[in-house]
Parts: sequence; C-alpha cells; structure tokens
Amino acid sequence: MRRSHICIAHHFDSKEELLSRRHSFVRTHRLILSVLQLAALLYGAECALAQTSEYEQFRAHNAQMADVQPTWMGPLIQSDARLSQTIRLSVSDAGAPGEQIVSYGNNHGVSMIAERRFQIDFDPPSFFRNHSAAYPDGFGNASAQVKYRISSANAEHGNFAVTAIDFHGFAPRAAQNGMLTAYDCPKIAAGIARGRFDVQSTLGGLLPAAKVAAQGQAIEWNVTAQLHPTAHTWFDVENNAAFNFGGPFDGKTQDFITPAAFYMVRRRQWGAVHPVVVFDTGMQIATSRFHLCNHNLISEVRILF
Repeated sequence: MRRSHICIAHHFDSKEELLSRRHSFVRTHRLILSVLQLAALLYGAECALAQTSEYEQFRAHNAQMADVQPTWMGPLIQSDARLSQTIRLSVSDAGAPGEQIVSYGNNHGVSMIAERRFQIDFDPPSFFRNHSAAYPDGFGNASAQVKYRISSANAEHGNFAVTAIDFHGFAPRAAQNGMLTAYDCPKIAAGIARGRFDVQSTLGGLLPAAKVAAQGQAIEWNVTAQLHPTAHTWFDVENNAAFNFGGPFDGKTQDFITPAAFYMVRRRQWGAVHPVVVFDTGMQIATSRFHLCNHNLISEVRILF
C-alpha cells in the first residue's frame, strides 16, 4: 500500500496538485457510490413492486374468473363446475356399522387456477379415525384433480358453466383406509343460475386401476339446488347417488340427501387481492336401504384467494 502512494506522489508536479487531485478523486468516488446506492435502491423498489404486482395478480384469479363464469357457491359434496383458487380444511364424522368414522381432511386440499381454462388440485391423504377395534386408524389415498372449463358465462351472458374433470386417487400403502388401488373419477360438471337460484349437476364414474373384482365400479350422479338469499349466505340441498357394478356391492344403489349452509366473511372494502373465508356445514343423510354410512356431518373452512 505504501509503495502505491509513493508512485502516485512522484507522478504529480507538486503537493498542492496532488492534494487537489486526491480531493477530486474522493469526490468522484463518493458520487459513484451515491449513484450506485440510488440505483440499487430503485432496482430493489422496482423488484418489490413487480413482486407485489405478481402476487396481487396471483391472488386476483378468483375475481378475474367472475368475468367468465357464475358466482354461485361450490357445493359441499359434488364437484363445482366453476374454477376457483381455494384451500379447504374439512372434517367429516359419519356413522357406520360397528364404527364411527372421522375423516380429518375429507379428501380436500389446495386448488390452483392455471391460466383461464384449467384448475389443478392436490389433496393430501386424509386421516381416518375409526373408533373401532376391528378397523385400524390410518391414512387414505392422496389424490389430484384437473379441471378444464369447456364453456361458461357470467350473469350478463347466460350464467352457466360446463367443465370436464378428472379426479385421480393414488395407490395407497399396504395398511390404510381408502381404495385398494389407484383409481380415476372422470366426470362432467354443469350448472346454470337464474337470479338468486341455481342448479348444478355432475355425472361420472369410479374406475379402479386394478382389483376391479374386489372393488367394483360405480356411476356417480349428483344434483344440487342452491339459494343465495343474502350477500353472505347460501343454502342448498344435494342428492348424491352411486350405482355400483361388480365387486361386493354389485347392483346396489347408495343415495344421500345433503342439506348444507354457507356463510361468507370478507372485509367491507373488499378488493380483488383480498381473500375470502367461507364457513360451511352440512349432513349426508342416507335415503337408500343400502348405505355404507349415515348421518355424515361435514364441517369446513374455505379460504378463497
């Protein structure tokens, strides 16, 4: 370091010139540092704004979809024909012969919208508490779902939705509740709204990937009639039917009537980037002579973001 200073001193003609140049160098150095700091600050602010913008756009998906689809409430049991971005925290409690089955998760999880046509869901394995010495507790099947919005319109252009859905349950472990193998549930969901009233329906099938003789197959048909009396409340009644083919329940039909209620909570000055919380509950009541469970009480918290 000292050698460098000596070389610089010999380069200038006088001490005064050296001091002048040195002061100029210091001022220039400080100016450069100031400019760099300002640039870094502006860049950081720009990045923060860009991230905020992307985050707001991510959160605004549900509000943006209101331009192209109805605004009814997704039913408690059957699949919604609309696309939505949601977290569902669900618990069900059903009575069955010799056991009381509590499902923590109830085959629900996180739903994400991709572009304006697709919704992708992931449902972690639900935990089943059977309250029975004969049936051990355990986890069910993890599952995923893909929705494709075929056609839809908001209230100004028809107030309807038609969507193709494929629900896939992954293969379970050796010791757990749920299906014996992986399975698919392809279905078509549709609905139409008029004023404060709407009707929704799904038609699909339960198709195990293997061990069909042991599990059988089923056609599932659901119909929901829904009323939206106030800005924050919805009431509906669902009919959930399954027609079994093959397997241990061949030829048997299982049918439920499910009344449900929903209450939406959102801030007074709500905007597209603000989340919405929905509390909902309902009970599946068996109406068919054959049923695997009955009086299935379902309670949920939904977070739409």
